[in-house]
Amino acid sequence: MTESPIATSDEEFAAFMADASPRLAHTAWLLTGDEHLAEELVQEALTRTFLAWRKVRGRDPYAYARRVLVGRRHHDRRARHREPAHDTLPESHADDAGRSVIDRDQLVRALATLTPRQRRIVVLRHLVGLSETEVADDLGVSLGTIKSTASRGLAQLRQVLEQADGAAR
Repeated sequence: MTESPIATSDEEFAAFMADASPRLAHTAWLLTGDEHLAEELVQEALTRTFLAWRKVRGRDPYAYARRVLVGRRHHDRRARHREPAHDTLPESHADDAGRSVIDRDQLVRALATLTPRQRRIVVLRHLVGLSETEVADDLGVSLGTIKSTASRGLAQLRQVLEQADGAAR
């Protein structure tokens, strides 16, 4: 007895979801600073990926889901106008070292000072680890925009983090 194509497709998606969910949650949290909003974004990204599964499964489904996640964050009015809650990193990414949690909290607070475009670019480029070209493709902007926006965003992050470090001493 052979497996039906639907069962195989569903199993492939389930495996993809198990693998991609933690990475998507981490990216969403970095983009929003809010664990609950991040969970909503991940659910929507996975739902849209499931609906497009037949088209994206042979390509790079993680890149597709990540683009959906970033796009939804950008276009969701409620998300853009809501003040981040500065939650701690979701359980799956937290560790027992108290300093790491404090550092992450400072990072998300610093990220909140960036413009939405700067935050998306800095998160995808420097915290998720995409190349400049991948970020440009994901966001549909030029490579020059990625470079200049990332540079300004990183300069602002350095300044905010240095001020926070100085205040903590």
